[in-house]
Amino acid sequence: MTDPATHSDQHSLNKSYIGRFAPSPTGPLHFGSLMAAVASFLDARFQQGQWLIRMEDLDPPREPPGTAELILQQLQDFGLKWDGDVLFQSSRLEKYQGLLEKLQQDGLCFPCDCTRPQIKMMGKVYDGSCLSRASPPLTNYGIRVRVEDKLISFQDLIQGEYAQNLKQDIGDFTILRKDGLFAYQLAVVADDDYQQVSHVIRGIDLLDSTPRQIHLQSKLGFPEPIYGHIPIVVNSSGQKLSKQHFAPSVNTEDANKLLVKSLRFLGQNPAKELMLESPATILKWGIENWDIQAVPKLATIPEDIAK
Repeated sequence: MTDPATHSDQHSLNKSYIGRFAPSPTGPLHFGSLMAAVASFLDARFQQGQWLIRMEDLDPPREPPGTAELILQQLQDFGLKWDGDVLFQSSRLEKYQGLLEKLQQDGLCFPCDCTRPQIKMMGKVYDGSCLSRASPPLTNYGIRVRVEDKLISFQDLIQGEYAQNLKQDIGDFTILRKDGLFAYQLAVVADDDYQQVSHVIRGIDLLDSTPRQIHLQSKLGFPEPIYGHIPIVVNSSGQKLSKQHFAPSVNTEDANKLLVKSLRFLGQNPAKELMLESPATILKWGIENWDIQAVPKLATIPEDIAK
């Protein structure tokens, strides 16, 4: 799907900056996912870059029919206009399979049939037990990629330096699930490379996934994007706003109020009067005044503070 009102002046785009927003169509946008969309949109447009939409539709049992179309309509109603065609991950399965086979040919992954309770018994860090078995599992197994005992670090645009030793903190991780579905880590790395994404602005709940993605990028010969992780919004119980915790869908009739609320959450300090303006005017102000250094260097912010 191409946005009918996509960025009008393609010639003005900074083609070296490509950002993206990649929702999963398991439910409509809630305030938390709107936050991630607004942050990535503003950073891209401030840099005069491209802003792409990717639909991470790799888990059909959890995706109600029509949800992807609803999310795209919500984005348009909020004035968040994207560039080019929407990429659906479900159209990329052959590409993921090709990358999986490459990793297998390079001896970088192996089958594993360990269950979650078994991994919990390992201390929640996979210990590589399937590698020492006399024979590999033949049924009901997933595929894990090998990791190394070394520190992977990067400079986050918002949170600062972040480092993780995958061997000690995560263990060899899944890239193909037991149910035959490709895991998030492989798909996101494949598509960031395919779409030539240069900047990834997203929620801090994905911060600890970044070293895994950097690991895969290095093994596949892909460039490493620049990352920035915003705080996530939590409810009164301290839970992340999510579909799992029954976060309500954003009301597009309140688009102006929610956009100003988003700007305040992101530390951009808009005037109260801006709430009376149209979404287009609010976003114009947001682009012109965007300062990523003002985004709070926090993990979470209570929803009621962002009102």
